Amino acid sequence: MKTRFNLYFIILSIVLLLDLQVAQAASKQEIDIKVDAALQTFNKEVTGAEQFLKKAKGVLIFPEVIKAGIGIGGEYGEGSLTINGSTVDYYSTASASIGFQLGAQMKTVIMVFLDAEALEKFRKSDGWEVGVDGSVALVEFGSGKDINSVNINDPVVGFVISNKGLMYNLTLEGSKISKLKK
Repeated sequence: MKTRFNLYFIILSIVLLLDLQVAQAASKQEIDIKVDAALQTFNKEVTGAEQFLKKAKGVLIFPEVIKAGIGIGGEYGEGSLTINGSTVDYYSTASASIGFQLGAQMKTVIMVFLDAEALEKFRKSDGWEVGVDGSVALVEFGSGKDINSVNINDPVVGFVISNKGLMYNLTLEGSKISKLKK
C-alpha cells in the first residue's frame, strides 16, 4: 500500500512540475534570449550549421523542452519561429507518453523548414502534430562531419540537442505544436 502511495505521489509531482512549467509561461524576451543561446550552441556543436541555416525558409527553436515521467510522462517547452533571422511567432510543444520511463531530462529541439510550402502549411495550421500534419526527419551524422555534406532532401529536418550534445535515434513523433498568443 505504501509503495502504491509513493508511486502516486511521484506521478502527481511530475504532473504538477509540468503544470508549473506551463503556468509560468515565459515572456517574449525570455524566450528570445534562450532561443539565441540555443542557436549559438547549435552553431558551435554542428559543423557547418550556420551555413546550413541560411538555406532555411524558417527555423523553429524550442530551447528548453522538459520531459519527466514515471510510467506516465509528459514534456513541454516554448520557443519561437524565425524567418530570415527575425522572430515571427511563438509556439509551445507538448506530448504525453505511457510506458517504461523514469526520470527527467531537458533538451533543445530545432526544426528547420527547407521547403516554403511545408513552412506555409505549418504556419496556417491550428495545432500541428509531428507525424500527422507533417513529417520531421531527424538528421544523424558523425562527429566532425559538416552538415552541408549530408544529403538532405526532406522538407523539414529536426535536431535534438541535450546537455550531452547532439542526441541520436530520437523521435519527435506525436509532439503537438501550438501557436502562443504573445
